[in-house]
Amino acid sequence: MTLPHVSALLLFLFFAFISAASLGMALIAEYVFGLEPCVLCIYQRWPYAIVIVLGLIGFFIAQKKAQAGLFGLIGLTMITNSAIAFYHSGVELKWWPSHLEGCNSGLSGSAEDILAQIEARTEAARCDEIPWADPILGLSMANYNVVFCLGLGVLAFWCAYRSYKK
Repeated sequence: MTLPHVSALLLFLFFAFISAASLGMALIAEYVFGLEPCVLCIYQRWPYAIVIVLGLIGFFIAQKKAQAGLFGLIGLTMITNSAIAFYHSGVELKWWPSHLEGCNSGLSGSAEDILAQIEARTEAARCDEIPWADPILGLSMANYNVVFCLGLGVLAFWCAYRSYKK
């Protein structure tokens, strides 16, 4: 049994809306609450933007195979975001160091050199520092993003399977 056409369209809008809301929350955290994003935080925003575009494209496409492919791309994008968030969580928890240039402190040299580097810095926050953690569970936004995007990815793959099935 395939997904009815109307419910597939609503699911595409759901993915686009959830992604837009997630981006909105990230921007509110940054600009209203002053939480400075690190490089990995910024990287986690890109898949949400991609899913907004894919969701809107899927809303306007009626062909079932194309819808299945778009659901699959949404699933792949969400799983990718979950992997980025997992990597970020590991960096925050000091399980491994970040290998991204913008995540490292990058300070080296003499005391004068380090002071000059600090004064010249305009880059984002460090990836291994947690700017906000849930006061009850102690989980960071990256930790929540792992689970959230993993769930959305599984849902999107299920939608792809149901849309492709004849």
